[in-house]
Amino acid sequence: MSLSMYQASVPVFRHQLVALSAILTKAEEHVAARKLDPNALLQCRLFPDMFPLSRQVQIAADAAKGAVARLAGADTPVYEDNETSFAQLKERCSRTEKFIAGFSAEQVDGSEDREIVLAMRSNTVTFKGQQYLLGFALPNFYFHMTTAYAILRHCGVELGKRDFLGAN
Repeated sequence: MSLSMYQASVPVFRHQLVALSAILTKAEEHVAARKLDPNALLQCRLFPDMFPLSRQVQIAADAAKGAVARLAGADTPVYEDNETSFAQLKERCSRTEKFIAGFSAEQVDGSEDREIVLAMRSNTVTFKGQQYLLGFALPNFYFHMTTAYAILRHCGVELGKRDFLGAN
């Protein structure tokens, strides 16, 4: 049996968004237990030219909702990038998870050859659906999720691989 575009996208993004939210809960608990300023973590970066934790989470959520919407040929909702707390970032993950849960297999399957056009900073890139999902959307999502995880580990939040992978 082959893997469908739906199976390779919607359940994967949904599962990982729930895991990302759980990671943020652990970070929130870490801050509270140590009486730290939450902004110390929310604005932390791995390197000065990288985005802070809050932006990493925003981009991960945007990558998930954009990928599924594009594959389904639907409009992608625009979220304001104004989250300033762990609770707000978790809400963004939840809102994104609920948005992509609304797509059926019938809407996403068959998108392997759908033309996906992305306006990048300096140019426009065109993909076929499968190439977009496997070669751009999923790697981009995982890059930002991994970076968020790494920032929190760097800040001392007790996380492990199981946290990243999420509950099965």
